[in-house]
Amino acid sequence: MAAANAMRSLIAARPAPPRTAGSLSWLRRNLFADWKNTLATLLVVAVLVDWLPFVIEWGIVDAVLRPDNAACRALEHAAACWGVIAEKYRLILFGRFPFAEQWRPLVGMVMMVGLLAVSCLPRMWNRWLPVAWVVLFTCFFVLMRGGFAGLSFVETAQWGGLPLTLLLSTLGLGAAFPLSILIALGRRSHLPAVRAFCIGYVELIRGIPLISVLFMASFMFPLFMPPGKTPDVLLRVFVGITLFAAAYLAEAIRGGLQAIPKGQFEAADSLGLTYWQAQRKVVLPQALRMVIPSIMNSFISTFKDTSLVTIVSLYDLTGSLGLALNGDANWRQFYFEGYLFIGLIYWIGCFSMSRYSQWIERRLAADAV
Repeated sequence: MAAANAMRSLIAARPAPPRTAGSLSWLRRNLFADWKNTLATLLVVAVLVDWLPFVIEWGIVDAVLRPDNAACRALEHAAACWGVIAEKYRLILFGRFPFAEQWRPLVGMVMMVGLLAVSCLPRMWNRWLPVAWVVLFTCFFVLMRGGFAGLSFVETAQWGGLPLTLLLSTLGLGAAFPLSILIALGRRSHLPAVRAFCIGYVELIRGIPLISVLFMASFMFPLFMPPGKTPDVLLRVFVGITLFAAAYLAEAIRGGLQAIPKGQFEAADSLGLTYWQAQRKVVLPQALRMVIPSIMNSFISTFKDTSLVTIVSLYDLTGSLGLALNGDANWRQFYFEGYLFIGLIYWIGCFSMSRYSQWIERRLAADAV
């Protein structure tokens, strides 16, 4: 009887579990999880408290915002001269493109950024998205090159600035990604000739820096063409960037392929799927999901590496800054502010890609559950 009464006694109330949502929970989890995390957070806060007033004073309070060269020189670098951006922003953003026609690269750049944003939405991932990109690049090249409908002709050597950076990175990665899938599959092929070719390609490209690839694509590629035939410099640079990016993406994708359990391949075979059906419907979706961080890392690296095209006389965003300041002795000394400006542009692009990658990872992980 006593045992039965003990079983019927109420259990003492337990404390509620800690909250996992809200700003205080986020701070506790990310900044004050343990004593080491707390110490690191306090050190960072101390550095910010020490340096932030100086940065605000240098970059905002005492800075010169108007394009007044005399006022900027009077500062003697004691504060920022953002006037150099106000004076040279068009040359920095659009390079050597004719001044009166710079609305054309502006429109092309806005269209490209807009379609990039739309392409990030999962509900837009359908058969019409590649068609939209083909139409966009066609319109972009028509708009930039001109030569009809009242638009003056502008050769590709005069294209530059941010539109050129976006064009080379998006078009280069768009062409490199499917090529990298084929190379990754080729490295795992049972055909010795195919496997040897893909291995040789990857090891050759990864063994030399991008600057060498661009140099060879620009100056050596024409030597293999028929006499009198010289490919456009933009085409040569595009081929070099595509081949270089494809080699690194292929290795990232191959890592995902190796992580797929053998049972997945056997299950695809048991269903009677052909090789390409198995890769498209079973293997590649899983492999690509596993290596999203590595793929995005290659995307970010290629986006920044487009600055190397300056060696072949194409002035992207970084090259256009040098073009804008080297040609004007009055503003030449304000390189630091100029590099902060283009660094901010690169950081926005890279940070956006990084955050999007994390969002895709969370979405695909939720869909897989």
